[in-house]
Amino acid sequence: MDRLDTIAFTATQAAAEIARGIISAEDYTRACLERIAAVEAEVQAFIHLDPEHALAQARALDRHKGEGGRLGPLHGIPVAIKDIFDTADYLTEFGSPALTGRRPEADSTAVARLRAAGAVIIGKTVSTEFAYFHPGKTRNPRDLTRTPGGSSSGSAAAVAAGMVPLAIGSQTNGSMIRPAAFCGVFGVKPSHGLISRAGALTLSRVLDHVGAFARSIEDLALILDVLVGQDAADPDTRAFASPAFRDALAEGALLPPSFALVRTPMWDKADPEAQSSLEDLAREVGAREVDLPDDYRGAWDVHRAIMAADMAFNLGPIIDKGGEFSTKLKDFLAEGRKVTALQYQAAVRDARRYADGMAGIFEQVADAIITLPAKGVAPPGLDATGDPVFCSLWTLTGLPALNLPLLANSQGLPIGVQLIGAPLRDEKLLRTASALVADIVEA
Repeated sequence: MDRLDTIAFTATQAAAEIARGIISAEDYTRACLERIAAVEAEVQAFIHLDPEHALAQARALDRHKGEGGRLGPLHGIPVAIKDIFDTADYLTEFGSPALTGRRPEADSTAVARLRAAGAVIIGKTVSTEFAYFHPGKTRNPRDLTRTPGGSSSGSAAAVAAGMVPLAIGSQTNGSMIRPAAFCGVFGVKPSHGLISRAGALTLSRVLDHVGAFARSIEDLALILDVLVGQDAADPDTRAFASPAFRDALAEGALLPPSFALVRTPMWDKADPEAQSSLEDLAREVGAREVDLPDDYRGAWDVHRAIMAADMAFNLGPIIDKGGEFSTKLKDFLAEGRKVTALQYQAAVRDARRYADGMAGIFEQVADAIITLPAKGVAPPGLDATGDPVFCSLWTLTGLPALNLPLLANSQGLPIGVQLIGAPLRDEKLLRTASALVADIVEA
């Protein structure tokens, strides 16, 4: 089997072939590194990459297997890490020149769980500055003149360019789902509190989520099985048994899934082609149209108030020390410092109210909400990362969200489909998404 065949494997396929001994961890890692060498100069997804270190990890995993050691679910699978997650063997600089050379002493919880599952930590991917809006160097593999989205720019681009089968990122507004849509890959933002954020950059305890990019829904299930779980170092993780995501996918849906088309009050901001594409899909799957109550128009202001205040609290001490920071970041932190305690508490209360108000959709109307993940295709230019307006509500409410790369515009650029599920029913959302993808492929 040559490396051209190997690099096309999904993570699920590669893990099975490595376990069977058809290929080695070193074979698969080397194939990924060769792909990186071929396209990285154009895409620029990585900020820190050490090929020899990656190969050394893979060889150690092969020795472990050769000695009869137990194999983890990600044994030999290269995973790229957004540069806001601490890694003991790579610098973690939060996408900021002000923190150049920052070297953590230990792995973040997410990275530690990946290693324990047998993953090869292949390198660190580009993040926007402090995971906010100021873009890094990464380009969109689907069109190098367009943004890959942000803030998880490098992770989405690395998967889209075929460099790695899996990558992790984060979302405080639209930083997972938007780049997944722009780059045309599968992406997941799980329910709030499902994956530990310990050892990752904190922007907002209320809004921060850890997520993943992959080549298939099966691969998302594979990495979620590894990452999900309680962690004493993150008080928002919950004390419940982790759902078995791969098992849930294997079971399949007992009944054909039902969908609710929710345009949200931001619908007029979307491009007409994206609107019509999603509406056509919604009709095809029999989605029922649901309008949110009028007071949901305030959710975007609520999200902004929480995010600005929390970022001012968490990043303010770093900015105050001086250094090179974008005007956009400094202005947003200044806005956050003006949010009063009463305004903040009211915003947090409203966030819970908006989340509770969604319950009726999932109980009475549909298994999942179908909506846009972005205004349309990735916008041209590299000086901005696009508008997260179609992600804000779902991040604020902490509901699980997926991007499915099912649609395209007339030029063949990806238009994503965003599915939203009931809180803490992420495994059901994956089953629903799998059934939808199967229906579209068969059609």
